[in-house]
Amino acid sequence: MHVVVVDHPLVRHKLGKLRSIDTDPVLFRHLAGEIAALLAFEATRDLPTTPITVQTWAGPLQVEHVAGANLTLVPILRAGLGFLPGVQAMLPAAPVSVIGLRRNETTHQPEGYYQRLADHMEARTALLIDPMLATGGSAAAAIQTLKEAGCRRIKCLFLVAAPEGLALLEAAHPDVEVFVAAVDERLDENAYIRPGLGDAGDRLFGTPMD
Repeated sequence: MHVVVVDHPLVRHKLGKLRSIDTDPVLFRHLAGEIAALLAFEATRDLPTTPITVQTWAGPLQVEHVAGANLTLVPILRAGLGFLPGVQAMLPAAPVSVIGLRRNETTHQPEGYYQRLADHMEARTALLIDPMLATGGSAAAAIQTLKEAGCRRIKCLFLVAAPEGLALLEAAHPDVEVFVAAVDERLDENAYIRPGLGDAGDRLFGTPMD
């Protein structure tokens, strides 16, 4: 499995602000979106382009064009929605697919409750979007859903990952690519990332944290 830690000074700076408990939901969403855009920039470095001709002030010119039809952005509900706008800012023409998964807090296993995917998944590269890769169960389940829909290339974008989650993805889906702002130390006894960000969904949407 190909893992890229986007170790850019701006990413480290913004991630440090996200870790602070003093960062309110408005700033949290803003910073998460900025990091998402930087991760998307790295994840799409190898996107194919096609030549098109545009009319410039000096006459016609051949330029490069990225076709949004070759992509789909796939946030995992709900926290992925808060991470989506930054990626959309980079790829506004890409259709959005959604996969709804919740973690059973007793078993820590993912439970699906909704999905709506773009058409022609077999022809698309999917950018799977979720702020946190903790146990890896939700991401692995979402990747399996995409593969069953025919998707053959999947790239995952995370703010923070735990080593345990990366190991599970490596075992279950070694063909995916992962782009992450940081790999943290470990999971705790409640399967939360340490030091992590807390509950990213609650912090993104301003709901009470348990």
